Amino acid sequence: MNKFKQNDDVIVIAGKDKGKRGAIVRVYPNERLVVENVNMAKRHTKPNPAQNLPGGIIEKEMPIHMSNVAHFNPVTKKADRVGFRALEDGRKVRYFKSNNEVLDI
Repeated sequence: MNKFKQNDDVIVIAGKDKGKRGAIVRVYPNERLVVENVNMAKRHTKPNPAQNLPGGIIEKEMPIHMSNVAHFNPVTKKADRVGFRALEDGRKVRYFKSNNEVLDI
């Protein structure tokens, strides 16, 4: 089980976008993930009239390494570490280590 999942609310803790918050858009298997409005890059594209795509400069989100982000805890309003625990019914869930609140419901 991975610590990060799609739509998790995270905060960047290192790099040029330190302090920015956003939801995870995509998780890659090589320990990288795409966070909305974080690590933006400009791409120059040619117009493609066959696919009705305009040309120009397009900003897109680029992957960032998992070690540079942390889960955002809405209770403490800070970055938090995540652990795993098994519930009584046998489900494996993630929980915040600071206040033992379950992240997966």
